[in-house]
Amino acid sequence: MFNSSSITHFLLLAFADTRELQLVHFGLFLGIYLAALLGNGLIITTIACDHRLHTPMYFFLLNLSLLDLGSISTTVPKAMANSLWDTRDISYAGCAAQVFLFLFFISAELSLLTVMAYDRYVAICKPLHYGPLLGSKACVHMAAAAWGSGFLYSLLHTVNTFSLPLCKGNAVDQFFCEIPQILKLSCADIYLREVWLIMFSVLVISGCFIFIVLSYVQIFRAVLRIPSQQGRHKAFSMCLPHLAVVSVFISTAVFAYLKPPSISSPSLDLVVVLLYSVVPPTVNPLIYSMRNKDLKKALLKLMEWVLFHWK
Repeated sequence: MFNSSSITHFLLLAFADTRELQLVHFGLFLGIYLAALLGNGLIITTIACDHRLHTPMYFFLLNLSLLDLGSISTTVPKAMANSLWDTRDISYAGCAAQVFLFLFFISAELSLLTVMAYDRYVAICKPLHYGPLLGSKACVHMAAAAWGSGFLYSLLHTVNTFSLPLCKGNAVDQFFCEIPQILKLSCADIYLREVWLIMFSVLVISGCFIFIVLSYVQIFRAVLRIPSQQGRHKAFSMCLPHLAVVSVFISTAVFAYLKPPSISSPSLDLVVVLLYSVVPPTVNPLIYSMRNKDLKKALLKLMEWVLFHWK
């Protein structure tokens, strides 16, 4: 029997038993992590350096890239280190920090994606009001609200989770510390204690999702009324990357936390968690850069400048 006061560390999920497969997992995670660092780093640098991209849409995209870097940096480096050094350990404080930071980044990202939907709605449906509604101060306040809501939401869940008594061991069946896996270690009746947090979470996620859906219903109605095909194509190219990112993020996260226990299995849990924790930060830069001509031009200009000064 364990109790939470005697637990000094947790054991994370081991990807493989053989040394060769552990090194393969390390190499795969390293490649994914470097791709996420490169993609998001290029977007952040390009937007920060190119004054033509100092607009609300790109300001929010810069914040999204920062959140993506934060979320993938919270989980993947530790998994890489464990595979490289053939260990499963993570300290109690490290596990709590991982839970807090990961939940902070993904909840702030959900809030930011909601703000970005509002930005697209105003840009397409109310273009004459875009300046007054999305001025510099308004954008900073909305971005700060997204980061702040993520902090409060994460703090609430982390404190609640780690104040529960843990008596079912210290083995976490995931490659990083995740709240559902830690709750499985609790010997307390967590349902009464968690029900209000679950209800609050469902309300927040549902509210964001409904707002995004309603925004895009209005956006598509407005786009279909645009007479020129070029105008419709430009409007769709502004919205489709954001809609793709939202779809991947919300669908995988909702499935991970709301799937019925009857279909739960360690391998399925691992795949789903990889989809919502690792895939979005890696593919988001690709989605945005492929569909955005201004961003692609700025990226090429930045690369040309770097190559010129390198020579």
